Amino acid sequence: MSIRPILLHPDPRLKKACPPVPAVTGEIAQLAEDMLATMYDAPGVGLAAPQVGVLARMFVMDCVKEEGAVPRPMVLINPEIIWRSDEKNTYEEGCLSIPEHYAPVTRPAQVTMRWLGLDGKTHEERFDDLWSTCAQHELDHLDGKLFIDHLGPIKRQMITRKMEKFKRERARG
Repeated sequence: MSIRPILLHPDPRLKKACPPVPAVTGEIAQLAEDMLATMYDAPGVGLAAPQVGVLARMFVMDCVKEEGAVPRPMVLINPEIIWRSDEKNTYEEGCLSIPEHYAPVTRPAQVTMRWLGLDGKTHEERFDDLWSTCAQHELDHLDGKLFIDHLGPIKRQMITRKMEKFKRERARG
């Protein structure tokens, strides 16, 4: 298990749609383990494969945040939304690829997702609240979309410029 570097916006790999994972292999299981370790270390509640430079349709998430609660790490391979509620929720979203930037994003309050698990079986679950927002946010990553793409152009450009500056300063060390 190793912690992988997280790509920072703007990076062209974050804007690419990911191809499906053809099979659950040892390599995919290792990627999932590394992604969970990276997500917990960050710390975050979700992480998509493209954020660690792997163009594959998979993400991990664990939205259990209560102190002392049992973690619920999930690995979703080739996830798809098969149902969305008409009811909407707005959450202040952030992203490990866009550190220290947050903005309200409105999405369906509930979604049902279907995905392949590390066990090679198809799973289905309805998510609500933070779990729903997180699942949709991570699925967006697999389609080359960032949470800032849900914002107006001025706000999006402002965050992108700040991130370009942040990356330049970081590169100078």
